Amino acid sequence: MTPSQWTGLAPLIGPAAAAVAVLLWISVRRADRTTALLAGAGLVVSLWLLVGAWDVAPLRIGPLLVMDGYAVFFLALLYATALAVLAITAAYRGIGGERKEELYLLLLLATLGAAVLVASTHFASFFLGLETLSIALYGMIAYYRRRDEGIEAGIKYLVLTGASSAILVFGMALVYAQTGTMEFRAIARAATGMLPAVDPMVGAGLALLFAGVGFKLAVVPFHLWTPDVYAGAPAPVGAFIATVSKGGVFALLLRLFLNLDDPGRAALFPVIGLVAAASMTVGNLLALFQHNVKRILAYSSIAHLGYLLVALLATSRLGVEAAAYYLAAYFATTVAAFGVVGLRSSDRDEAETLEAYRGLFWRRPGLSLVLTASMLSLAGIPLTGGFVAKFFVLSAGAGAALWTLVVFLAVNSAIGLYYYLRVILVMIRAPEEPGGETVPALPAAGGITLGILLVAIVWLGVLPGPLQRWIAGAVAGSF
Repeated sequence: MTPSQWTGLAPLIGPAAAAVAVLLWISVRRADRTTALLAGAGLVVSLWLLVGAWDVAPLRIGPLLVMDGYAVFFLALLYATALAVLAITAAYRGIGGERKEELYLLLLLATLGAAVLVASTHFASFFLGLETLSIALYGMIAYYRRRDEGIEAGIKYLVLTGASSAILVFGMALVYAQTGTMEFRAIARAATGMLPAVDPMVGAGLALLFAGVGFKLAVVPFHLWTPDVYAGAPAPVGAFIATVSKGGVFALLLRLFLNLDDPGRAALFPVIGLVAAASMTVGNLLALFQHNVKRILAYSSIAHLGYLLVALLATSRLGVEAAAYYLAAYFATTVAAFGVVGLRSSDRDEAETLEAYRGLFWRRPGLSLVLTASMLSLAGIPLTGGFVAKFFVLSAGAGAALWTLVVFLAVNSAIGLYYYLRVILVMIRAPEEPGGETVPALPAAGGITLGILLVAIVWLGVLPGPLQRWIAGAVAGSF
């Protein structure tokens, strides 16, 4: 490998080296705070290494990976989000006194898997990244072994993700058998010539590939695992699944879809359009009936993936920029919401029911402010990142004349207002026993992280220009 290839590969080596360092450290000494600092340092170094990768981008690293502006942006987003989740995990009390050192290790490995997905250009790297991510998530979801719901959620995810991986590999095999290649661009060129003639092998293979990816994204009809896993997993793990895990998979899907020429995209458009409309509708309607905050966020994530698919179907540079901005706003908002749940929890109780937040404004105005901003951003209220992000997606959809999906997005955004505002109203409602609850002090790491996320939510809604220009520059040379 050339020096420039090593520079391009360095951001992926960063989390891998950090995971090895954490593994060696905890085999010598068990120290929660030191391990968290070591893992955090590894993510910070990985972010710093992206500066060098930006200088050499675009750069192909063998047939498996590419380090271009698109990959650099999404890697920065994934690493920054993983760092925020790590800080909230360090402050989290809801695992009943369990040691958290291995949880930090699993988080680094899962982040590495998501990072490989972002830079993948080949089925081999795609599958390796996906399995690295999934295997680490099994342990993260069921980490609190004394909580029955967590064990159940881990087993469900294990069984279903195993089935989805089998479907995915079968789809890869069918596509490879017909096209003779496993590189995305070569597959796209071959598939484009075959799809208009409705080649059964390629059509079935791509359908199975989309089904496997659809499970990871939890879009309808592959969404049934989502509420149970979110509710059973520790709150920081739920934040990770909703952001880093789905973000890595969506970035790969977007790269793969945009490699297709117009005939190939047109062949897949009806299926993805139907999935987008169903995800928006089902996610929002089912969230209306929930009384568990983590389940509300689970169904909300299904709806938001439906919104993102609208940007994907726009198949334009504006659509890619809208999707990237949407993911940035959604990541900050979702991690903040789950962060409040995590810091509100204790070693005896996971604060997941709506009733647990009754009167939070009067007892913990800081936490209630962060959760309020998160709900308003998820609802797409002005002066939050969620509003600007939805505006960009609507603009991309309108620019591509996706009027039916634009109407679905607008109507479902209005439906979502109900359950987002309901969380805010519960927090404002007077507590049943004023002054009767002893509220422990917030850990410094958690409080600072939530403060930064709150600033990010507002900044993305008030001053979108800097991030938008960075995204435009990153995307310009990639597609």
